[in-house]
Amino acid sequence: MDIRPEPSGGPDNSGAVEDIALFFRRLQWALLLLGVGALIWLLTPVLTPFAASLLLAWLGDPVVCRLQKRGMSRNGAVALVFTLMVLVVVVLVLILVPVIQEQVVVLVSSVPNYLDWLSKTGLPWLQAKTGLDIVAWLDQDALIDMLKRNWKGASGIATQVLGVVTQSGFTVLGWFANIVLIPFLTFFFLRDWGLLVQRVAGLVPRARAAVVAQLAKESDAVLGSFLRGQFLVMLAMGVFYAVGLWGVGLEVGILIGVLAGLLTFIPYIGPTTVLVGGVIAALVQFGDWQHLVGVLAVWGLGQVLESYVLTPKLVGDRVGLSPVTVVFAVMTGGTLFGFLGMLLALPVASVANVLIRHVHTQYTASRFYLGDDVATAKIEIAEVHHGRQPVATDAARPAEPTDPA
Repeated sequence: MDIRPEPSGGPDNSGAVEDIALFFRRLQWALLLLGVGALIWLLTPVLTPFAASLLLAWLGDPVVCRLQKRGMSRNGAVALVFTLMVLVVVVLVLILVPVIQEQVVVLVSSVPNYLDWLSKTGLPWLQAKTGLDIVAWLDQDALIDMLKRNWKGASGIATQVLGVVTQSGFTVLGWFANIVLIPFLTFFFLRDWGLLVQRVAGLVPRARAAVVAQLAKESDAVLGSFLRGQFLVMLAMGVFYAVGLWGVGLEVGILIGVLAGLLTFIPYIGPTTVLVGGVIAALVQFGDWQHLVGVLAVWGLGQVLESYVLTPKLVGDRVGLSPVTVVFAVMTGGTLFGFLGMLLALPVASVANVLIRHVHTQYTASRFYLGDDVATAKIEIAEVHHGRQPVATDAARPAEPTDPA
């Protein structure tokens, strides 16, 4: 006699328990990410030189690997690449610092001319176009009267300014310490780059190693095409704008061009700097239409050179970051983490873009998006494509024959 235990009749809660366990696992990861973000925010001043050194080491590692393939030792290749990087920085500093210093002196000495043009030409024109009484509002007598009426508040402002100046002294010391620390860290990161990558890869769960390796490869390709290419674009556009505005005859043309080149990585900001700064400088210094046309010609040629020559060849279209995304990433990074956030904004946004594309691919292939029937059909087609017999699902599985006994 076959005695079988009768079912208890209670509901099966295994699915609910699994869902609750999955929710708590995801909650743990979310709390961990929040904790890491808060820690980075607190340690931003300390992490800035480390982040800059890691970026420099990542940029120099491909050159070191190429030298190793040609027979050089790792230490010799690292020493050569590090020496070349230091020499490039030193040469740029020796060339740019005197020129920028001279341009700043010229700009400071020209401030009275700019103020005179603003009060006699710029503001009256703006007042005529807008109808606002701007000239009377900015009158010197009105400004003096306003200072007399707000003298007590001015003393409080002076106290705040003194505190800022005192604090800025410590900030300068911190910047000096970072400048000394960055080359030191860069050398050791560059020497031990392969070991660092191996240790990070060893922490990845083996079941996810293939996916993580593929994402890391795509992220490296995107970052390589963007950061290395964007650096060359910034350098080329800075030289072009500086030489072009200097050729037009602007006294501060080199300063405007260098500043525009540094801001080229933010869409529209670099060209806008050239357009606005160049037009104002041309109007104040010359006041004629010939030099104004020269500034517009430099700006227009720069736009063509950047958009149709440099960016397609050096950066490419694999990054996939829209101008709005770039501006949002830079502003968000700077607001949350200061200079460190601005430094890492675009690399983090590029990697996040790769991860979002991967998540989107997984989502569009999921049962939740396709539905059970379409997902099952895709699985069966994939199995047939690989030469396997498709496994029938519960809905399509034929009924088993019953025992006549």
